[in-house]
Amino acid sequence: MTAAAQPSAVDRALGLGRRILMSEYLILYLCIVMAVGLFFASPTFGTSYNIANQMSNMWPLLVIAVGQTFVLIIAGIDLSQGAVVSLTSVIGAAFIAQSANPIIFKKSPLWDKLLFEDGAILSDSVMGIPVAIIAMLLVGLLIGAFNGVAVAFARIPPFMVTLVTSMFVAALAIYLVKTENIIDLPDAFAVIGDDFGFFSVAMVIAIGISLVAALVLSRTIFGRWLYSIGNNPRAALVSGVPVKKVIVATYMFSAFAAAAASIIYTSRVDQGRPTLGAPLLLDIIAAVVIGGTSLAGGRGKIMWTVFGVIFLVLLGNALSLLNVPFFYIAIVKGVVILFAALLDVLRRRLALQQV
Repeated sequence: MTAAAQPSAVDRALGLGRRILMSEYLILYLCIVMAVGLFFASPTFGTSYNIANQMSNMWPLLVIAVGQTFVLIIAGIDLSQGAVVSLTSVIGAAFIAQSANPIIFKKSPLWDKLLFEDGAILSDSVMGIPVAIIAMLLVGLLIGAFNGVAVAFARIPPFMVTLVTSMFVAALAIYLVKTENIIDLPDAFAVIGDDFGFFSVAMVIAIGISLVAALVLSRTIFGRWLYSIGNNPRAALVSGVPVKKVIVATYMFSAFAAAAASIIYTSRVDQGRPTLGAPLLLDIIAAVVIGGTSLAGGRGKIMWTVFGVIFLVLLGNALSLLNVPFFYIAIVKGVVILFAALLDVLRRRLALQQV
């Protein structure tokens, strides 16, 4: 018997490259490479201040990206998350602001209803902050329910539904405060976004939501339903999956995650800002897609989203430390998203070849 031919060095290199490319830890490897490169390229990168600052940037983005992950798994998309952040920021602040300038807010629909010169309606109440937080989350859930019903029952494409919702909700946020920011929020609310060294309340919220979401995807029947809908909604329906209800619940969770992120963002900037979520959409989509969640549906993990968020935060930090002009940053992120989408296509083709 002749011995089996040994693979050549080229074949071994190609095999190693394919294994790395197909690895679910690919983005983590890239994060490590980028971090090491930045450590040597910039003396500022490794400072405790910079690391703490980047971690504080990561937590709210992770929260909102987790919600987007669920939607992408069912082959949907939610373009309204940024607008939800803006609207809920305004609504939460309108309950607890400690003062309001009548010259600025007299024409606002909130004046003499929620906002007054001596403070918001619950500015002096012990229950003010909890009520504001609950109101923000409820508004998010209502917007998510509208998106889900329109997609599941009216069968309008999710891109169109969430785009229109985004436009309406963003405009409503600006209308409610006439483009002004609601300032002078309580110190107790600002604690949510404050950093205590490397620890913060935002970190607890982000890790908690991520862990629960990961358990739902990996250990519950609802998680299996999400993947089955993303892979083949018709087959999922025939198999007994309540497709419409799952779609509605998924969009509700996405908007809930956006509202939860809004709580963190609002506390960090210490004001209700009607344009707070405007610049977030590109980062949200980028983080989830870079992590490996497929735009075609049926594939994604919370762990991958965590890797994608870390990569995007590191990328933003690198561009900042290297003094890249602001107008180039969006271009770079767009190229990275395109690369991630191409990588997803390549991975799918390689996976089919292995079957």
